[in-house]
Amino acid sequence: MCEQNDRYGHVIAVTNRSLSARPFLEQISRICSVRPRALVLREKDLSEEDYLALAAEVNRICSSACVRLILHKYRNAAETLGIRRIHLSLADLEAMQRSGGRSAGFFEEIGCSVHSTEEALLAWQLGADYLFAGHIYRTDCKRGLPPRGLEFLEEVCGAVRIPVYAIGGIHPDDGRIREVMNAGAAGACIMSAMMRL
Repeated sequence: MCEQNDRYGHVIAVTNRSLSARPFLEQISRICSVRPRALVLREKDLSEEDYLALAAEVNRICSSACVRLILHKYRNAAETLGIRRIHLSLADLEAMQRSGGRSAGFFEEIGCSVHSTEEALLAWQLGADYLFAGHIYRTDCKRGLPPRGLEFLEEVCGAVRIPVYAIGGIHPDDGRIREVMNAGAAGACIMSAMMRL
């Protein structure tokens, strides 16, 4: 029986190999040991072939730790591995809908990243099951770009009827998870802090 970790139960970990504090698969195991709500294998710089090979390894780790793995961008890799969860950009979600909807019913869960209320509404209309909205706080990952803030997050959460996860500048211990949830979010996406856990 897999139990959720109270501290990380509202966290979706997002990967970035360049930020990893240790060898990548070792870091994935460390992240899975704290049982986040899910893990998104982002790594969008990889070719689909390399992504598929990495995803197979990460899937083994996530499965053994009872952590939901969400693949990013590469729908064929997800189908090859039988992983029925995918996270897409709005452009990729639109392209998937033009080419036949939810990949002929394969995906059980589709997420989408959005940066405005208009994008959130469109993603919801296109069939997204959840959203990442951001960036909410100042973050080194978006250096020089002003954060959109909690008012933006509240607006997005109020506009759609699917879970919204805040992303950008959030750490498990800084009180911001509670802040974004008070603004209506279902939880938070964390990249840097999870890759340095």
